[in-house]
Amino acid sequence: MLPRKWILLAFALVFLTLMVAPVSAQQTVHVVQPGENLFRIALRYGVGMEAIAQANGITDLRRVLAGQQLIIPNFDPTPAVVENPLVASTPSYHVVQRGENLDAIARLYGLTRDQLLQSNNIANPNVIYPGQQLLVWPAAAEPIPVESAPVIPVEAAPIPAETTYVVQPGEHLAQIARRFGLNWTIIAQANNLGNPNHIYSGQTLIIPSAPSAGEVSSGGDYVPSYSPASPTIWSGKQVVVDLSDSRVYAFQDGVLLRDVLISPGLPATPTVVGDFSVYAKYTAQTMSGPGYYLPDVPYVMYFYQGYSLHGTYWHSNWGQPMSHGCVNMPTPEAEWFFNYFVDVGTPVRVQY
Repeated sequence: MLPRKWILLAFALVFLTLMVAPVSAQQTVHVVQPGENLFRIALRYGVGMEAIAQANGITDLRRVLAGQQLIIPNFDPTPAVVENPLVASTPSYHVVQRGENLDAIARLYGLTRDQLLQSNNIANPNVIYPGQQLLVWPAAAEPIPVESAPVIPVEAAPIPAETTYVVQPGEHLAQIARRFGLNWTIIAQANNLGNPNHIYSGQTLIIPSAPSAGEVSSGGDYVPSYSPASPTIWSGKQVVVDLSDSRVYAFQDGVLLRDVLISPGLPATPTVVGDFSVYAKYTAQTMSGPGYYLPDVPYVMYFYQGYSLHGTYWHSNWGQPMSHGCVNMPTPEAEWFFNYFVDVGTPVRVQY
C-alpha cells in the first residue's frame, strides 16, 4: 500500500492538470430556417456539406428540417482579415435585402466584390439570400469643411419605372433576371407570362425597376417553391434527375437554372441510377421495343446505354412513372435542354 503522502501528491498532480487543461473552443450551432437546405447552410459558414453531415449523423444530404440544430464543425467566427486600406476599420454587418446582389452591396460600402467574398467565406458569388448577414467595412469619408460645402438644392433625375430587354438565343428567364438584379417571378408578372419557362429569342420583355419591383424572394437566383435537389458538381454544368420528386434539374456552377417535372421509368423498367455523362444527341429518333413503336422521338440525349432524356408527345402525365427507363420530358423543355444546356460530355446524375 502506498504511503499517504504519495496518495496526496497524486491527487494534487491530477488537480493541477485539470486547472491548466485548455478550454475547448465554443461550438457553433445553426438552427435550420424554413426553406434552407444543407447546401446553403454550408455556403453560409464556408464549411463542406459532407463535414456538416458527418458531424450531425446526416445520411441524406437533401434532407434537413426547419428547427433542426446543426453542429458546424471547424468554423472560425473570427472575421477574415482583408489587406486593404478601405477595410482597416472595425467591421459591421449588412443584412441582405430582397433583390440585392454582391455587386450592389459592395458599391454601397465602397468595397469590391472580391473583398466581400473573402471576408464572408462565400464560395459562389451568385448565391446570397435575404436575411443573410455579411461583414462589411464602411469606407471612411474625408470630412468636408462647412464653409466649403454650401447646400445647393438639386432636383433629382427621374428614375425610369421600367425598361425593356430583347431575349437573346439560349437565354432563359432566371438568367435575364440575374442580369437586372431581380427575381424571375417579378419579370414573369410584369409580362403576364403564363409559363415562365417559355420565352423565345427576339421576344421583348418589360423589366421593372428594382425600387418598384415588389417582393423578390432572392438576389436574382431562381427560387422554386419547394426544396430542390442539390448539385454534386460546383464548376460547370450538371444535369440532376431526382426520382424522388420526378424532376430534372439544370445546374451551372452549382446554381439552379431550370427544373422540369418529368416521367421516369415504370417499376418493371426503372430508370438507371448513378453518375453518367451524355454521350450522344439526336434531334429525332425512332424508338421501338416490345409493345411500343414511337417514330420521331424529339431531342434525344443518351447518357447510359439505351437510357436517355428526351421529349415526349404521346402523353402528358408528368410526375408519374410512364417510360421504359428513359426520362420523359415535355417536348419544349427537352428542346431547351438539347439546344441551350446539354452538350456531349455534360455530367448526368440520376438519384433517389
